[in-house]
Amino acid sequence: MDASLAHNARVWDYWLGGRENYEVDRRVGDHVRAMFPGIVQVARADRRFLGRAVRYLVGYAGIRQFLDIGTGLPTVENTHEIAQRLAPDARVVYVDNDPLVLAHARALLYGTPEGMTDYVDADVHEPEAILDAAKKTVDFDRPVGLLLLGILNFVLDTDRAVAVVDRLLDALSPGSYVVITHPTGELGGAENEAAMRYWNAHATPPITARTGAEVALFLRRVELLAPGLVSCSRWRPEARDMAGRVVPQFGAVGRTG
Repeated sequence: MDASLAHNARVWDYWLGGRENYEVDRRVGDHVRAMFPGIVQVARADRRFLGRAVRYLVGYAGIRQFLDIGTGLPTVENTHEIAQRLAPDARVVYVDNDPLVLAHARALLYGTPEGMTDYVDADVHEPEAILDAAKKTVDFDRPVGLLLLGILNFVLDTDRAVAVVDRLLDALSPGSYVVITHPTGELGGAENEAAMRYWNAHATPPITARTGAEVALFLRRVELLAPGLVSCSRWRPEARDMAGRVVPQFGAVGRTG
């Protein structure tokens, strides 16, 4: 764990108001925010989208199993907390490979007695390893909620990212759901793009934005729920979200056939 280099999980934690970050993370995070003031709103909108999507999957779709890839540092309203509040028997498998996240994995493992919460140390570039490890907790013969929030942007080659999603979808039974968020320059303009270039020069891991057409490639095999692929802040906003502006982060939820 290199404390001299800003890391996405820690900077994201800083933007969300967490404490698990270093001076270098705050310095880079502040510089990115100065270049693109809306980045904190992006982080918070992404988190609220997670809550809405999980509540929908548990409350309306009846999903009781989740595979959350790229979970990041534990913060308020983690996936298992949201899901098990509505369905105490829900099972959640978190996947990440960041050393600091690993150090705090124990904080993610406290779920309800009726349910189960597990943690897998694996890289999104290796979907087979993720699926093999998740089988200890997740029954892939039953519907699963696959969460890919802000993670595919770290798979820089689009063809490889599509292949990763396809392999994960291959493992899901009919009636499963995939939830995606992904940064884009289409909704953020020049400030967002410049901030990403700064990030890639001063932090790790490198990140890439994608167009709506590129993000749609990840979702071509699923039936999108309304309103489709939109700014994550505009996916079925709740009362407190209605005044929120459009953020340069796509969000979508799709159902497997």
